[in-house]
Amino acid sequence: MNYYLSSTLILTILLAIGLLFFLKASSKDRTTIIDISSSKKPIEVLNEVCNWLKLRGWHQIKVNSEKKILTFKGQVVSSKSLAIFLSILGGLGSCSLGLVLVQIYPFLNWWPILLGLVGGPISGFVYFRNSQREEIFEFKLINENEVKYTQLRLSAHRDELIAFENDLKDKLELRSDGSLFKTPI
Repeated sequence: MNYYLSSTLILTILLAIGLLFFLKASSKDRTTIIDISSSKKPIEVLNEVCNWLKLRGWHQIKVNSEKKILTFKGQVVSSKSLAIFLSILGGLGSCSLGLVLVQIYPFLNWWPILLGLVGGPISGFVYFRNSQREEIFEFKLINENEVKYTQLRLSAHRDELIAFENDLKDKLELRSDGSLFKTPI
């Protein structure tokens, strides 16, 4: 095996590993907990948050009045366009691996190129199946008694918390540490 074929094989395998890590990351749990405060009264904030969640398709499943916790449940759906895109990438990557194998082992003829018929649908299916899941949005009133401001502790998917803060920041006069908008890198 010459130098060019071995380096191409290594790069093709690295591309396959990258696709596997992307598929794994697409179904990773990204639940985050943040504390926010509002200058509005607690009942106003709770009503507005409940209305916002119901408009986005969340359903209230549990109320714990002793601990001051409301829990909502929602279904995350997979992106069909991303599943198709990943199927195309998986198919092309598998065909590339097949082409490299044909160059290394010419006696296999053209059969390794058929890996594209397997790799494409598998990658789309794995993404589509793993990214559909049930999410929980939970918020807790931290205030001990009736006051003029509200403190909440929110626990939900990071993207949902970003949408929450973007949509309701001005309406509820929300304040947080801004950690949601910082990249972890």
